[in-house]
Amino acid sequence: MTAQILEPRRRPTQARSKVKFDHLLQVSRDVLLEVGFESFTCEEVAHRAGLPIGTLYQFFANKYVIVCELDRQNAVAVAEELDKLAAELPTLDWLNLLDRLVDHMARLWLTDPSRSAVWYAVQSTPATRATAEVTEQQLAARVAHVLAPLTPGTPRDRRKIMAEVLVHITYSMLNFAVRDAQEHEAAIIELKRLLSTYLLAAEAGAT
Repeated sequence: MTAQILEPRRRPTQARSKVKFDHLLQVSRDVLLEVGFESFTCEEVAHRAGLPIGTLYQFFANKYVIVCELDRQNAVAVAEELDKLAAELPTLDWLNLLDRLVDHMARLWLTDPSRSAVWYAVQSTPATRATAEVTEQQLAARVAHVLAPLTPGTPRDRRKIMAEVLVHITYSMLNFAVRDAQEHEAAIIELKRLLSTYLLAAEAGAT
């Protein structure tokens, strides 16, 4: 049986509703980071947002939908940076571009601890995991587009799998890098090594 993909009940189209929607999500980040997912409740989010609980439920059926929407938000910032990288390709200097992308993402995770909190929250149920996988796959499709000029000898189907592996590894390592007592800079260096070695080996094996 396929797990249900969790989506907001509706996405606002009017400016006033969008302000409320975005405010609820921002407050949700704060609450999630403060109390953890087990103690996270829609009631607390609505209370801190200064909005009736009915307003929250107009957009979100439950807390699981909220964390999945936060996960989508997180992916947007990464996708935007990927698009910037893609605009500079093809280039022989792509390893430096990769380093720049990883550095940018590392700063996002380091300066915004809620990103890691969201990542762990979406691992909590089959439905949230399935929804997060869809978000990862959409991001991986962008990565596959970026990979095309870097790995011209790699078949498209294999490039798709490579992109999914790259996204999963990167997300896992970024969350590993910000764990308590973890040496962040050292973890990011290892992530760069993993990604660059994997890409170079993949293309060498395809030619």
